[in-house]
Amino acid sequence: MKRASIIFVVVAVVCLVAPGAFAQAFRDRGNSSDHLEAGIFAELYRLNQADTNMGGVGARLSFNVAPVLQLEAEMSYDFEAVFLERFPDATFTRTSARRIDGLFGPKLQTNRGPVRFFVTAKGGGTSFGFNPHGVTFGTFSDTVGNLRTRDVIGEFYPGGGVEAFFGPIGLRLDVGDEILFANGARNNLRVTFGPTIRF
Repeated sequence: MKRASIIFVVVAVVCLVAPGAFAQAFRDRGNSSDHLEAGIFAELYRLNQADTNMGGVGARLSFNVAPVLQLEAEMSYDFEAVFLERFPDATFTRTSARRIDGLFGPKLQTNRGPVRFFVTAKGGGTSFGFNPHGVTFGTFSDTVGNLRTRDVIGEFYPGGGVEAFFGPIGLRLDVGDEILFANGARNNLRVTFGPTIRF
């Protein structure tokens, strides 16, 4: 819980300081267009450890540092998904989980034409809310036990994709591997798709 409080304070400070930094950067760069991109997306997340797919929604904001480089922050929320969970004594139970996720990092992109390709490498944290149906977890382990041990799990997301713009409005597709660090690295496929606007 203490770790979640620290993360909340850091995010709050960034949210308070970032608008001033963006405004100063705009003044320094003059009146050229294409300073920011904002978008929303639908997300498919493959939680390999539980052998289940999760779906959700999210939003992102990107700030241009150079024509080929952006700094990008995003958050997403995956709706509750129900799956069967296996325990060491060969019993199974239904469990539901939902996920909240935050990432920040650079995005390198091509800068010519209406179609842009990009790669990204972001770091952040994710939190799962598990809800067992009729089971008390106590001290024994299960197939997702190491995901239950902390409120926030560190993660690294290398990925890439394509954006297609029609004036300031575009569509974006991202595909990558969201690696969770919970008793070792856990690879999970993540795909997002949605509209974006640049201004």
